[in-house]
Amino acid sequence: KIELTIVDHAFKVPEGVRLVKKFCEEKMDMIATWDAGTGIQIKPIIQEYKIPTINYSTFQGLLTPPIDYIYIPFGSYVLDSQAVLEYIKTIHKGKDAPKVGLLTYNTVYGRSIHDPSKEYAAKNNINLVTIEEFPMATVDLTTEMLRLKQKGVEYIFVQILPAAIITALKSADRVNYNGPFFGTWTATDPDFFKLGKGLIRDRLFMQFCGVLPQDRTPKGEKMPGIELLEKLWARYKTVNFFETSYWEGVVVAMIMERSIHRASGLYGKINSETINNAMETFNNEDFGGLVPYVTYTKTNHEGSFRARIVKIHEDATYTPMTNFFVPGKEKVQVLKVLGK
Repeated sequence: KIELTIVDHAFKVPEGVRLVKKFCEEKMDMIATWDAGTGIQIKPIIQEYKIPTINYSTFQGLLTPPIDYIYIPFGSYVLDSQAVLEYIKTIHKGKDAPKVGLLTYNTVYGRSIHDPSKEYAAKNNINLVTIEEFPMATVDLTTEMLRLKQKGVEYIFVQILPAAIITALKSADRVNYNGPFFGTWTATDPDFFKLGKGLIRDRLFMQFCGVLPQDRTPKGEKMPGIELLEKLWARYKTVNFFETSYWEGVVVAMIMERSIHRASGLYGKINSETINNAMETFNNEDFGGLVPYVTYTKTNHEGSFRARIVKIHEDATYTPMTNFFVPGKEKVQVLKVLGK
């Protein structure tokens, strides 16, 4: 039996910090937190109270040393940045370097792709032309899109929430920008597809390291992870289609559950210290294909570093554009070309 306490901090960092402090004082055995801003602020608190904490945000700054007790479930936004740029480099035609523009919030989350993109572009003959950033409350991106177009940007890489992606697509239409958009794995949510009708079309892609409903085992069978998701959809009816936020919730819950079981099996007792020690024994843990195999060590709490690029469709389905790959180490196998 696992007792789960859920609180909503409404994306407000001070409230998130207050609630985490309360959890620590109540001696919770394990905590999961949502956003990059809260995750960064609570690191000292978590490390003082020594409670293992998984952050739903995969902001790489969470894993700046010291990393004790702080985990993310899969590859950070460094992975997304490298994978998107690697894919662009692979598909780009012409003798000149591909011209890429970043369109992001002016927040910790938005800027999380800036440095990794600059570094990867510099080493891989990719022309990072410009970065357009804006406040989260912005409701019109026509000016930003016009600047991207005027600077000759051929590919736009975004780090913004789904509602802002809709705004960007509308603004692209206003200025007749026809290039593709790429996002990190946070590019969609349940409302996105209702708002995106007629806008998503054939121009939106993202890095997504998770399972898709059409994925199959080597024997041609449905992935166990998808079967689990389908059972949960039917039982709880929170969503009734494949959805990435729900998917991550299940991933984080499975990692937490397994770490608790592992603590019990290895140490005969369950508390924050044994759970943390158990997590650091994870070695290519298989979660039914839901995510790449998960590994945690004393010096690496990133979970995994495998990516793939998928196309986002208006009917809330996704098509793999590549195989799974490790950016910079494995060749990208292009399964489909843009516009097909």
